[in-house]
Amino acid sequence: MSRFKRKDNADTLAGFRTKNTEPTVPYGLLQAARKSGQLNLSGRGLTEVPQNVYRLNTDTPEEAQQNVSFGASDRWWEQVDLTKLLLSSNQLTQLSDDIRLLSGLITLDLHDNQLSSLPGALGELQELQQLRLGHNQLSSLPVEVCTLRNLCSLTLQQNQLENLPEELGQLQNLTELDLSNNHLKCLPASLGCLTSLQKVSLCHNKLNCLPDSLSQLTNVKLLDCSNNHLTDIPASLSGMLSLEQLYLRHNKLSRLPQLPAPALKELYVGNNQIELLETEQLTSLTAISLLELRDNKIKILPEQITLLHTLTRLDLTNNDIGTLPACLSLLPNLKVLLLEGNPLRGIRRDLLTKGTNELLKYLRGRIKEEPEKPDERQTAMTLPSQAAVNLHNIKTLKILEYSDKQADSIPDELFDASAHKGIVTVNFSKNQLNSIPPRLLELQSSLSDINLGFNRLTCFSPDICKLLQLTHIDLRNNQLSDLPPEMMNMTKLRSIVLNYNRFKSFPEVLYDILSLETVLLGNNQVCGVDPGRLMKLVHLSTLDLSNNDLLNIPPELGLCTGLRCLSLEGNPFRTPRAAIVAKGTDAVLEYLRSRIPT
Repeated sequence: MSRFKRKDNADTLAGFRTKNTEPTVPYGLLQAARKSGQLNLSGRGLTEVPQNVYRLNTDTPEEAQQNVSFGASDRWWEQVDLTKLLLSSNQLTQLSDDIRLLSGLITLDLHDNQLSSLPGALGELQELQQLRLGHNQLSSLPVEVCTLRNLCSLTLQQNQLENLPEELGQLQNLTELDLSNNHLKCLPASLGCLTSLQKVSLCHNKLNCLPDSLSQLTNVKLLDCSNNHLTDIPASLSGMLSLEQLYLRHNKLSRLPQLPAPALKELYVGNNQIELLETEQLTSLTAISLLELRDNKIKILPEQITLLHTLTRLDLTNNDIGTLPACLSLLPNLKVLLLEGNPLRGIRRDLLTKGTNELLKYLRGRIKEEPEKPDERQTAMTLPSQAAVNLHNIKTLKILEYSDKQADSIPDELFDASAHKGIVTVNFSKNQLNSIPPRLLELQSSLSDINLGFNRLTCFSPDICKLLQLTHIDLRNNQLSDLPPEMMNMTKLRSIVLNYNRFKSFPEVLYDILSLETVLLGNNQVCGVDPGRLMKLVHLSTLDLSNNDLLNIPPELGLCTGLRCLSLEGNPFRTPRAAIVAKGTDAVLEYLRSRIPT
């Protein structure tokens, strides 16, 4: 009898082992998914999706067959349909047609698997808004996907796509399309029908040209076409009226594209074959703030560059430029000028290493000043306070400069000479100022740029917050630990530099300045940041938190998708690992998003 029992027991166990060959999901996860409508199966080593996941909405739960009582939180008959299914970072090679059973899905994440094809049944998920298919082995996109009329985000990066169906143009609610790192040689003309698009990534493909239909994408703010085989950019792209950032790095362009796109602020055309900067192309960049021309073959910088009044950053690294026009110093907003790797003549090497301000100062000195009237010449002489009033700077360049004097106050004569002159820029850096000169308020109607770096400021006077025209303020290398709440009234402020101060936390008031585009807080003692409040800064594109005391990076920071430059190196956090940080901003943000708990 005992032997028969053992035999019966052995058969029963074998039966269980047979059933367990199908991948399973912990019952508790399924039970929770019925209540929340969300199921996260990322990183579980799955080679296929378990059948009980597909049938989550249709099968009666196990507890319904049992004679038990239910509390308010366990009523299986009140379950909700699955709306979010995360299957990323597994080993899936195929997806069953049974995916159609999950008809309520809004988000489906399949990125980082081994999918080589997709079932047509995906087209039945008509509620789907987010479809993430990046980092797979897809060679084609089924036409059925193009019928998902509610789809807002489609990411297909790092696949093996060689072409796209013409029906792609049916996805008229799409706001984000990522086709980077594929094998695309051309794009369907119907791409121009996706008029809701705001962000398009086409980098790292084999594109030889761009379709004229892109001009219909009037809501696109970011277009990345880097690392392709483009030899020209169609002038029709100027019809992209909302375009703010255009990436054309690592192509085969021989000339700067002529793009009078009215909102274009950042143009990246580094690593091309541009030899000549033509006046027509330069003058079309009416709103440009950042122009990257590095690693080209430019020999001459034309004087028409001074027409780019909004330019703040100009990168000419590794070109063939021999001389610089002195008029370059007349650009009113230029903050960063990069010239390394050029065979410049007539400019000392040590001058290049001193930074943009010193170089522009040198170039301004080469501009021949117009002869002054006799009484004005006397004003330009050294005054009793030893303040050399540069009338050319004040009257022509609208700059009030008194830097590198090691002074603990600014002479009144400078402010007297600047009265009613429409001063735009003030540079009082590299002094010994303990407080901000109160007479700055006399310039409040026109002043947009202040440099108070390298002083001894311990506090920021609330009175200075009355300078409502300010767009840029540099406070680096001071002793500041806080900023006044009155700064929230500075609604035009676009960039603030606070490196090398004594901040122990992210200044609270900066969360409320919605116009901010650049915040530099490196080399402080900041130990935390609120990603939820950062997300409200919709214009923020550059955030420097390097060399602080951040012990952990909140995953929600990955939702700040507007960031194009996020610096985190030099902090004591363990994750993300240094290898991920080294890959750059996009990799860090993607990693952080993958760690957001569901």
